[in-house]
Amino acid sequence: MRIRTGRGAPAALGLLVACCAVLVGCTVAPLDVGGPSAPMVVVPPGPRTAAVAQDPVPITTNPVPKLPVTVPSVDGPAVTVTDVSRIVALDRFGTYGTTVFALGLGPNLVGRDIATKFPAAMGIPVLTPDGSNANLEALLALRPTLVLADASLPSVSMLTARLRAARIPVVLGESTRTLDGTAAQLRSTAAAVGLRADGEALVRRTEQQITAAKNMVPPLRSKPKIAFLYARGTGLMILGGPGSGASEMIEFLGGVDAGTAAGLKEPYTSLTAEGLIKAAPDVILMMTEGLKSVGGVDGLLRVPGVAQTPAGSSRTVIDMADGQVLTFGSRTGDVALALATAIYRG
Repeated sequence: MRIRTGRGAPAALGLLVACCAVLVGCTVAPLDVGGPSAPMVVVPPGPRTAAVAQDPVPITTNPVPKLPVTVPSVDGPAVTVTDVSRIVALDRFGTYGTTVFALGLGPNLVGRDIATKFPAAMGIPVLTPDGSNANLEALLALRPTLVLADASLPSVSMLTARLRAARIPVVLGESTRTLDGTAAQLRSTAAAVGLRADGEALVRRTEQQITAAKNMVPPLRSKPKIAFLYARGTGLMILGGPGSGASEMIEFLGGVDAGTAAGLKEPYTSLTAEGLIKAAPDVILMMTEGLKSVGGVDGLLRVPGVAQTPAGSSRTVIDMADGQVLTFGSRTGDVALALATAIYRG
């Protein structure tokens, strides 16, 4: 299963893809588990929050990068990195910025994308205010010694050419985000900053968390139907579908993507009452700020179609802080554990 996010997504959804959370749902009725005599499992109804530590937890303190290093870049020639004292991390998902912090190099990050969104990063300049295109002049003014980026940014080719012309090393990584690709992403980022051994430790921790999350999912015969709903006030309501960045985590956690099951063909589709009713999610999970923007659960239930879904009738809405889920990097295990806990333990 692969989450692919590319140039086909509308530009207006760049910020959405960068920051949106995976929507995970659950059924409010007992789920039949195992054979005829197996016990019944109830996924609790009602609103709740899936929570992880606000800041990435560093795998080590005061790391010492081993430099210089020469590492591959997906756009062609290998790149030699000699200095990681001023790092800029840019992609739509916050993957690189979050991983830099998790490797213990947070103090070295001088520029970030808008999806690198947690308290420890708030004082770092944002270079992608619209969620996609980077501000080149502002980036150059930061005097970076290394830029980590990928093709999830529409302007990455032009950006890379200009930066390399200024003799600034740019390492481009794989823009596809998958659970299976998490370890490779962590290793490649760690290699680029001269911390291969710490990268391996981070991989082990993340994979242990992912395994623990998977073990929390019961062997459901009837899978919970899951929908992702993105909102910024009632004027912007979008239902996730195939390729939204949510489907793989939904399936990993034992669910069925409600938008995909309802026949959506695009990653994000403007919400209609009919479409949401057809999707019939058992649970709605939203970004915390998105839920607040519609007036909380009570306000959400006033959106046409929401109250007519199983999730709406049982008020089963899970929210999670903005910018935590789609990094598909160092926080993937934390996020999976938090969502599994919220779904199956309430």
